[in-house]
Amino acid sequence: MKTLRLLTAVSIAALLAAPSAASAQQKTLYVAGYGGSFEKTIRDEVIPAFEKENGVKVEYVAGNSTDTLAKLQAQKGNQQIDVAIVDDGPMYQAIQLGFCGKLDGLPADLYDTARFKDDRAVAIGIVATGLMYNTKVFAEKGWAPPTSWNDLKDTKYAKQLVIPPINNTYGLEALVMLSKMNGGGETNVDSGFKIFKEQINPNVLAYEPSPGKMTELFQSGQAVIAVWGTGRVQSFANTGFPVDFVYPKEGAATLLTTACPITKPNASPLAGSFIKTLLDSKIQLVMLKEYGYGPVLKSLVIPPEFGKMAPIGERAPKLYNPDWTVINEKREEWTKRWNREVER
Repeated sequence: MKTLRLLTAVSIAALLAAPSAASAQQKTLYVAGYGGSFEKTIRDEVIPAFEKENGVKVEYVAGNSTDTLAKLQAQKGNQQIDVAIVDDGPMYQAIQLGFCGKLDGLPADLYDTARFKDDRAVAIGIVATGLMYNTKVFAEKGWAPPTSWNDLKDTKYAKQLVIPPINNTYGLEALVMLSKMNGGGETNVDSGFKIFKEQINPNVLAYEPSPGKMTELFQSGQAVIAVWGTGRVQSFANTGFPVDFVYPKEGAATLLTTACPITKPNASPLAGSFIKTLLDSKIQLVMLKEYGYGPVLKSLVIPPEFGKMAPIGERAPKLYNPDWTVINEKREEWTKRWNREVER
């Protein structure tokens, strides 16, 4: 009898514990997004208030866009990620692969460029891909600031240039822009590959995908010029380091930072809530000020001291929007070619 009572007590305890464990599991939201200064901004400005308001623990998984897309593919059928924050190119792939759920209740005043078909994703910020340079070093050497994508060929930058590889959107857009300037474009990147291989490669110190290592190369004085985005450059400049962003005269390429809720059984409704928090006007201003993102809300009033580098105002119409339908079909082929011909 005593044994029976003991077993019953253990069984009841187990039953009571089971829902609690499941509940605790459901109360963790996994957000996969960029590392570096973007991660810090999200951790400081978004996550604490969201956790408090929703009674949830947010676990942030840092990685570049291709890393996050690879995680989604590896976890297919057993997704652990709830929200994915990636560049627009990989986002089109994620949608095509069926990873993204539908977003309801998006703001009515979103720019058209921020919307995706069937609201399977949304842009949370607009970035321009162009050139970053060390203003102090350039002044000391008497060099004029760069003005063109062609400046990447200038031999005075030998082993002082840093460019992300083309599995990173910044490097990929540099390839597209150089091809476009030389008779090609998304449908024909031969000229871009030729220029990289023969004229830019001798200047390249590193093809560096890591934001942290990019800033380290500048801080150590090894690098003085790079291909990067307004968000990264603004964040770096906010630390007090002497860098500025250049919109090349041939045009800067558009990069949308996008987010989508991951579709899976018993998907958390908080995934959509987290994304809509990123679209809140206060957070949009934070992302503009701290991270140089162009806002995606038409009605947002931008203080004059904000957006020193962001693609807003007169800069916005000068952006080039890459054709991701064409690029994504060729991206794997281009990456193999890049590894074979350029980054050897």
